[in-house]
Parts: sequence; C-alpha cells; structure tokens
Amino acid sequence: MSRKLCLILQAVEVLIAEMQVFGFKYQPQPSVSKEWRQTDYVINDPKEIASKSRDKDKVEVVGTLLRQANNADLAVVAIVGMGGLGKTTLAQLIYNEPGIQNHFQLLLWVCVSDTFDVNSLAKSIVEASPKKNDDTNKPPLERLQKLVSGQRYLLVLDDVWNREIHKWERLKDHLKHGGMGSVVLTTTRDEGIAKIMGADTHILRHLDDRFLKEIIEAGAFSSVEKKPAELVEIVDEIVKRCSGSPLAACALGSVLRTKTTVKEWKAIASRSSICTEETGILPILKLSYNDLPSHMKQCFAFCAVFPKDYKIDVAKLIQLWIANGFIPEHKEDSLETIGQLIFDELASRSFFLDIEKSKEGWEDYSSHTCKIHDLMHDIAMSVMEKECVAVTMELSEIELLGDTARHLFLSCEGTEGILNDSLEKRSPAIQTLICDSHVRSSLKHLSKYSSLHALKLCLGTESFPLKPKYLHHLRYLDLSYSDIKALPEDISILYNLQVLDLSDCHDLERLPRQMKYMTSLCHLYTHGCWKLKSMPPGLENLTKLQSLTVFVAGVPGPDCADVGELHGLNIAGQLELCQVENVEKAEAKVANLGNKKDLSQLTLRWTEVGNSKVLDKFEPHGGLQVLKIYSYGGECMGMLQNMVEIHLFDCERLQILFSCSAIFTFPKLKVLILEHLLGFERWWQIDERQEEQTIFPVLEKLFISNCGKLVALPEAPLLQGPCGEGGYTLILFPRLEKLSVKDCPQLIDLPEAPLLQEPCSEGGYSLVRSAFPALKVLKMKCLGSFQRWDAVEGTLFPELEKLSVQKCPKLVALPKAPKLSVLEIEDGKQEIFHCVDRYLSSLTNLTLKLENIETTSEAECTSIVPVDSKEKWNQKSPLTVMKLRCCNSFFGAGALEPWDYFVHLGELVINRCDVLIHWPEKVLQSLVSLKRLQISYCKKLTGYAEAPLEPSASRRSRHLPGLESFNLYGCAKLVEMFNVPTSLKKMIIDGCPKLESIFSKQQGMSDLVQVSSSSEADVPTAVSELPSSPMNHFCPCLEDLGLVGCGSLPAVLSLPPSLKTIYITGCSSIQVLSCQPGGLQKPEATTSRSRSPIMPEPPAATAPTAREHLLPPHLESLAIVDCAGMLGGTLRLPARLKLLCIIGNGGLTSLEFLSGEHPPSLEDLDLENCSTLASLPNEPQVYSSLWYLEIRGCPAIKKLPRCLQQQLGSIDRKYLDACYKVTAFKPKTWSEIPRLVRERRQATREAKKLRQSMQE
Repeated sequence: MSRKLCLILQAVEVLIAEMQVFGFKYQPQPSVSKEWRQTDYVINDPKEIASKSRDKDKVEVVGTLLRQANNADLAVVAIVGMGGLGKTTLAQLIYNEPGIQNHFQLLLWVCVSDTFDVNSLAKSIVEASPKKNDDTNKPPLERLQKLVSGQRYLLVLDDVWNREIHKWERLKDHLKHGGMGSVVLTTTRDEGIAKIMGADTHILRHLDDRFLKEIIEAGAFSSVEKKPAELVEIVDEIVKRCSGSPLAACALGSVLRTKTTVKEWKAIASRSSICTEETGILPILKLSYNDLPSHMKQCFAFCAVFPKDYKIDVAKLIQLWIANGFIPEHKEDSLETIGQLIFDELASRSFFLDIEKSKEGWEDYSSHTCKIHDLMHDIAMSVMEKECVAVTMELSEIELLGDTARHLFLSCEGTEGILNDSLEKRSPAIQTLICDSHVRSSLKHLSKYSSLHALKLCLGTESFPLKPKYLHHLRYLDLSYSDIKALPEDISILYNLQVLDLSDCHDLERLPRQMKYMTSLCHLYTHGCWKLKSMPPGLENLTKLQSLTVFVAGVPGPDCADVGELHGLNIAGQLELCQVENVEKAEAKVANLGNKKDLSQLTLRWTEVGNSKVLDKFEPHGGLQVLKIYSYGGECMGMLQNMVEIHLFDCERLQILFSCSAIFTFPKLKVLILEHLLGFERWWQIDERQEEQTIFPVLEKLFISNCGKLVALPEAPLLQGPCGEGGYTLILFPRLEKLSVKDCPQLIDLPEAPLLQEPCSEGGYSLVRSAFPALKVLKMKCLGSFQRWDAVEGTLFPELEKLSVQKCPKLVALPKAPKLSVLEIEDGKQEIFHCVDRYLSSLTNLTLKLENIETTSEAECTSIVPVDSKEKWNQKSPLTVMKLRCCNSFFGAGALEPWDYFVHLGELVINRCDVLIHWPEKVLQSLVSLKRLQISYCKKLTGYAEAPLEPSASRRSRHLPGLESFNLYGCAKLVEMFNVPTSLKKMIIDGCPKLESIFSKQQGMSDLVQVSSSSEADVPTAVSELPSSPMNHFCPCLEDLGLVGCGSLPAVLSLPPSLKTIYITGCSSIQVLSCQPGGLQKPEATTSRSRSPIMPEPPAATAPTAREHLLPPHLESLAIVDCAGMLGGTLRLPARLKLLCIIGNGGLTSLEFLSGEHPPSLEDLDLENCSTLASLPNEPQVYSSLWYLEIRGCPAIKKLPRCLQQQLGSIDRKYLDACYKVTAFKPKTWSEIPRLVRERRQATREAKKLRQSMQE
C-alpha cells in the first residue's frame, strides 16, 4: 500500500511541475450562478401556440378518421414530416379531440421509435389500454387480438421507423379483428414507411412564420417586461433559420432568453445554421445545447442512458445526477433544490417534455415524470457517444459492452448474462447501472463493480448479489420490486450512500441493524414492504434524512427504533407511521410530527382499532395538506380545519367527526373521504348555526362509505338575511363536484336545499332550490332508508352530468337535472322507470336494472314515454348506450314508439326480459345505428312469431344494418335465430340448448336437417342439392364465432370464408363444421359441383369426403372442446391457422395442413384427451413459431414428429405427457457429447464395417 501511495504522490508532483511550466493557476470553482433561474413562468406556452397553428391540419385528419366509420377494413393514416415539425403534437391534438374521444370505443397510444419488435409492440399496446386483459400467460399478439376484437379503436403508433413489411403485416393481421371503422394513426419522418404500411398520407407542412415568431418571442421575453424594439427586429431573421420547425423556434427562444444585447442576439442569428432537409434542425438544437452552462450539459447528456420515449421519474433523475456528481454545491440551497432548478430550466428550454404528475402504487404515491424529444435524445447521444449504452433488444443481437461504457441501461431478458459475459472480457469503469428487468441469477466478477455510483436492480432472488465491500463509491441504490427477504448486515458500511429505495419489496422482513452508520443517507423509501415489523435503532443519527416514506413502529425493545427518533429529522414529502398502537404518548410528543414544516402528507395506521394517544396533542402545521388515518380508536377527531385532504378509514369507534366549541369552517378542504366508520353519527359536537358561515367553501369531493349510523349529511346554517332581489342564501357545498354515498342504511335524504336565483328564458330570474349547484357526479348505493332528494320538492341539480342509483329500494323518484348525460339505476322500483323520460333529450348512456319482480304480462307493460311527454318532445334522443335488466315495459304492446327515438343507439344490452317471447322485429328495424347487441337470460324467448314478416332481401337489410357484434347468453327456450345482418363481424351464442341453427329459417336454412349420427355416409338430399354460391354465406363479414352449450345444434354450415376465430365447446350434437351449405358431401358429387368464387374448388387430392370438414381459408384460431362426435377422420387445417385447441374428441385420427400462399406456422397447439388422434403434421415450418404446446391424454400418438422434437427446446411453455419428453431432440446436443465418447462410437462403427468386409 505504501508503494502505491508513493507512486500517486510522484504523479501529483509531475502534474504540479507541468502546471508551473505552462503558467496554469488554480482558481476555485465559483458558486453556481442562479441568474438563469426563471421566477416568472407566466408566458405563452409554445406548444399551445403550435396547437393553434395546426387547427387546419387537425380538422383535416380528424375528418379522415371519422370518414372511416363504415369501412370494414383496417384503415391506416400517416402524418409525415421532418423531425421537429410537430407530428406528435398534432397526433396528440387529434387524439384528445372530443369528437375522436366520443367516436372511438377504445383509444391507444404507443411510441415505437427504432425497435419494431412485433411481440414487444403488441405487449406495449395491450399495457397502454385501460381495458387490458389479465391473460398475461398468453402470447402478446393473442392478447392484442382479444383486446381490439369487435371494438372500434384508434391506435396511434408514434415515431415509426420500421421498413420490414413482414413485421407490419404480422402486426396488422391481429389488428384487423377490430370493429368497423378502426384506424391506425402513425407518425413518421419517412414517406416510404407510410407506403409500406399502405397508409393514407397527410404531409405536415412547415409552420407559418408568424407562429414561429410568436414562439420565439414567448421564449425570449418575459410576459411582464417590455419587448425592446431593436431585439424584436432581429426575430424575423432568426425565424428564417427555423425552416418551419416549432421545436427549433422553442430552442432558439430559450437561448435568447439569457441574452440582453443586440450583439448577443446577432451572434446567435449568425451561429444558427438554416435548417435543411439533410441536416434537419439538429444544428439549432446543438446550438441550444452548447449555450447551456457546463453542469447543465452534463446533466442533460446523461439522459442518453435512457431509451427513446422512456418515461423518466424526475425525482430519481435528480438523484442520479447527484450520485454522479453532476450538480455543483451551493451555499444556500441543497443539492436536490439545485437539481430541481436545473431540471426546470432544461424543461423551459424544451429539453424535457410531457411533464406530468402520476399516482400509482402505495397509497397513490405521487411522482412527476417526463420524456425527451427523440431529436434531443439524438443530441445527448452524439455528446456521450459510447459512454451511455441502452440495451432493450434481444440478447442475441447485443454486442459486448465496450471499455468506454460508463452508464448502462438494461431492459431485456438475460441481463445478468450480458453483464457476466462483458465483464469477463473487459473492465469498463461503470458508474451507473440501471437494470429495468428482473435479475434472476447470480452476478460474477463482483470486484469490477467497484466504480459504481448508482445501481438499480430488480432482483428475482432472496439475497443481494453484490459484495458491499466493493461498492464504497455507491451513492444510489434502488432495489424496488425485488424479492429479497433481508439486506446483508455489512451493507451499513456504504457510508457514501445517499438514496436507498426498497419500495414494494413485499418479502422484506427487516432492515440492517447497523443502519445508523449510513450517515450520508438522504432518502429511504420503504413503502410497500408489508412484512417489515420494525425499524432499526439509531435512526436519529441519520441527520441528513429528508425522505422516509414508511416508519414501522415496532414493539419497544433494544433492536427497535421508537418514533421519538424522528424528532431531529427534517422529513419532507410523504410519511406513513404504521403500527401506531406501539407508540407511547411521550414518544408521539417528542416526535412532534405535526410541526415538520416540509411534511405535506401524513398517514397514521393502526393495525387494529387502537387508542388515541398520538392524536391527543396533534396540531398540524400549515404546510401539512393531506392527513390519512386508519383504525383510529378515539370517539371524535381534533381540529383539522387547515387540511386540504382528510381520509378516515376503519375508525369504528368514531362517533363525532370534529370536536370543537363552535362550528368552524374548513377553508382549504377539497377532498373528504369517510370509509367504514361504523359508529359515526354526528358531524360535530354542537348544533349551533351561525350566520354567513360556509363550512365547506372549497370542498370538491365527498366520499362516504359504510357508515351504518349516519342519518344525514351536514345541514347548512340558517341565515336571517333576505332572499330575493339583492338577497343571498348560504350554500353548504358551493363547489362540490363529486358526491358518493354507499352503505349508509339509515340515511333518509340529502340536506335541505336553499333558494337560488336562476336566469329565466323570458328574462329575469326565478327561484329554485339546490343544495349542490356545482355537482357533476352523484353516486348513491345501498341506502336502505333513502326516500327522497330533499325534504322540499323541486330540488334542482343544475350541473349534474352523471347519476348512479344502486340498491335504494325506497326511492321512487329522480331529481331534476337538465344536463344529465349518464344515468345508472340498479335494483330500483318499477315506479322509478317512469321518471326516465324527463332526461331523454340529454342522456347519452342509460343503464336500467330494475327489481326482479314476478313476471309481468305483455298487456301490463306501458311505454317509457308518457303521452304528455310525447306531445312536448319531438326530437330524436342522443342516447348511444342502453343497458336494460327486467325492463319489461320496453317490450310491451305499447312500447314500440319509443324505439323510434333511439336513432343514435350504438350499444344495446337486454337482460332478464320475461315478456320477450318472439324476436322484436319492428324494434330491430328501428335501430339503424346499432353496432353491438347482447341478449341474456330471457327465459321465454323462442324465436319468430307464427306469422313473421316475409323474408325478402330488402326487408332483411333493414334489420340492424350496422350491427357488428352479437352476444346471446342463457336463453334456454330459444329455437330460432333472427335474421342476422350481413355487417355482423362477431357472434357468440352461449347456453341455448334448444337452438337448432345459428341462422334464421327465413334466411334459407329451413331445408337443412340434422345429419344422422348413425351413418356417416347418409347425407340429406336437401342438403347436398343446395347450390354453393356466395348467397349461402349469410354473414360475409363474420370474423369471430363462439358456440357454447348449444346441445341441439346438429351442424354449423355455410360458414363464411372471412372467419378468423372459431370457438365451440359443449355442443355434443354438432357433427358438421363446413364452409359449404351442405357440409358433408357425397364423394361422387364432389367433382361435379360448381364452386363459389369465394371458396374455390380444392385440389382433387384434398377434396372433402365423408367425415372431413372444409374450414374457412382465413381461419387463424380454432378451438373445439368437449364435442365428442364432431371431428372424425382427418382434419385439414388452413395455412393461416395460428392457434389450434382440441380437447375431448374421440373420432379425430389425423391433422394436416392445406397448402396456401403462406407456409403454415402455429403459435399455440393444445391437444388433450383425443383418444384416436395418431398423426400430426411433420413439416418443420409448422412449429417454427410455436410458443405454447400441450399434448396430454392422446395415447394413439406414439411419438412426436421429428421436426416438433427439434423445436421443444425453444418453446416457452410446454406441458407434455411423460412419454413424449424423453423423445426431445436438440440439435446442439451432439456438440456437447464428450470427445472420448464420440471417438469410441466412431471406432465401433469402423470395426463393424471391417468385420462385414472380411465376411464378404
């Protein structure tokens, strides 16, 4: 060691001598200048200016999207333009346009960027959906197809670079399953890519100069200062440099903000190159980067470590800057404060965008996130070159990390393999390592991690894989979402560690006992560690600690910290105190939680209903905004009038909400949540009412749930002032927008409504009553005693948009709400049904689930619209969604007329309608806009009436002409279907055991009779003589067909060629599944039959014979479950098939693929309990893409095909009977046989040949 020190000293002496020779002088680094700090951000938003300028483009593209409404094919629209023109901004404007939001049922947004991996992209699309399904074990493309199936969706693919058409076609094949009018909107810089995607192209032109000038001036000048005329004159010259790019204008405006003289402005104008098609705006963005102070350059350039379009956590980014030493110290402010100022300045210069606040995970833990524009990312990459490496692709495509790598981001499978292989051959001085995917095996070459300053690992193991003795430079350690049970005790030697993130480590049981020595620790995140029972002692020594998300108060003892240790710590942000029952009153007083000035949110959680010692003297300071309390054991709360949010949960002993000597106001309270307060009876101790005292002046959200003794909401104080002209009346909830009351069985009514003045249409004012003048959303559920909306009739909800009433059995009326658009009533009285008509002019969404009373005869049913209302109301209803349960009045004798009002209805659900016996044909003719229809558990529905309308083509076309999706469930008596329209794309029939055909007899299927199960050769003459023509395919657009529990169906015939998915289960009588109307054909009739142009004649070698089925040529998914007599002999599969599932079949003998334009390539194969199945396809390409394989209970399959054996090693999920596993063959196995064994086998073969030659 002494020798090393001597060498270091010698090197320092040499440097000092060289400094003297060259005349260098040491000057201490000046403190960070804060002149760039902007205190006035009240300036025009450049993005807002650009938005105004793109109105024409927005209208044009929106029109293009909406015009696809009747297009059955998937439409693709591309916005094309050079980088920085605002393609993404325009796409966002289109995406958020109200007309688009209302038109599409599903909206999705995914940024693609450089890597167009089909499976990864499909997964991203599914994860971006609020309707994402939970079938995470299924292939991503299958999940995507299920997500979009039958939905009219808009998918935005932002920043596409893919030029490989086969990748796009593969993705497009699964996107085609969406509903009519679905559109993919993409942004790209390359018009050639738009052509590859077959897109309708919208070329984005340069932004007008006047808008560019406005953007530059907005960035260069403060909103309050006067714009110097001599500087404004130069703006026109600078505008020419931007070439129509708003991003370039933003960048130049931010550069000019710090320049104050004409000379500086002219210098910028001369240094900024004019944008060209070749260079784009990169030179200007580089100029903006070069204008930054050196420490800001470092901070931004570091962001190259993140992949493009990565959502960056702002707080963690600043912590990474600090860990790497990018932020210089300042006397007055902390490093976090300086880091935030740097981020704000970079954001104001457009280096960061899409800054938003997100809430997720632990107790809605909030954080700010941002992204980097892809061109700005290119700037950062050009600066860092190979110092930053982001790995997101497959391992096979990755080269070993270079020696110059300093900051690594790994987000792919096999992270540990990349690290182990790279560090085995090289020794890069890694400073930042961010592993965004799970690390499930050990890391090697541990000493080579000694240069780390920041480390993020998501561990799939129970222990920490690195040795703390090698991590003495570590300042940032993120182990969130790891499976570790405990950290090593010697981790406490990390004396320089500033950030330790253990959030959501659900199995973590304890923290290191010697954590008190980690004195540099500033941030400790422990939320989501549910098994943590205590905190280690000595936390009071961590004097720099600023963030502590959860403190677990353990049972007092020598190995447990008490709450009093928090006294000297300046905890900021959010703090949760758990197991409060272990906290003594003295500890709580010492901790002084109420006076921590930087604490904004405090949560107190008892594990069981506990005492009130902590809250006895609790007086929160003015900075504390949010208070959440769980299982508090006191009978009343204290003075909390300065809170912004109050949440009370499971406080079963609480009787009086607020304890005080007089009624007081809550001047800041915006959110009040009361849940499971079983003893809650009164709002405050006294009942005095004072004049001019609004108790909740700014309350916006009030949620009350499971308060069994609550009788009433708070009442408004009575005023003595006049009410009339010049008068006023006190309103208790003047700004309340959302009110939800659930499970309060003793609540009778809402507060008494004071009188308000409302403008009259004739002029002047009228007096109305309203307790909630600003209320927009009202939800009432499980209120057994609730009878009326107010003690005084005529209560008005002037702004109410959504009303939900569920299980309020005594309520028989609805309030006045002229703007109501969404109405939901569940388990309501039949009397409430007649109140719906008052909302028909405003409703867009109606759900009526009335009480399931005894069957009402059709004669007793009356119209939804009373006679007097019909006379007053003569316009069509804007209703688009209607869901009905036990609503017999909609289908009675006098109920036809109301359906004529619903010309805009797009979705209809009918459930448990007992008077529905025959298909309501006249109703079906009225719903010209209907897209989705679901009928379930109508136990008397049988089919058409005895005297149906004539089945002419023109009359059939009038039945639901736009219907795309039809679901039918649990109609036990149904025998016959209605005339399904030609537009239908998806049909599911479940639990209809008497159904005889999936098509109506009026559609030409009356002659089709059951195929005899006793003789395979007996084919009905009427069936075989039906002509095969396109007219026999009654649903030419049908893509998805599901049949479940339809035991009387003898056959599924005339399937359209358009079908892509067939799912049939529990249909024991089905013997025929065919595209042909006759299904099974007589062998001699096969060659003489004329073929449909839709279904060409198959080759002679593949012509269907008895017990063979002709499947739709475009079929991609086929599942046959528990249909024992259905598949007999050979099943010939179309080449496009991706999923095949056959379970419980006793007649199938072999599987074969038909030849097609694309070679067959299965992705999912599931064969179970097929007792006679003996032969599988033996073509290699069939199994090349296989992801899931299950073969069980198929004794006739003695051995798997050789080509399938070769693929077993690459199949992700496989479940095979034991007899197949031993036959697995891997081509790589031969190279792994020891050399001596191979030589011995070779010698044996040569000896055998020698003996044979000697015998000859």
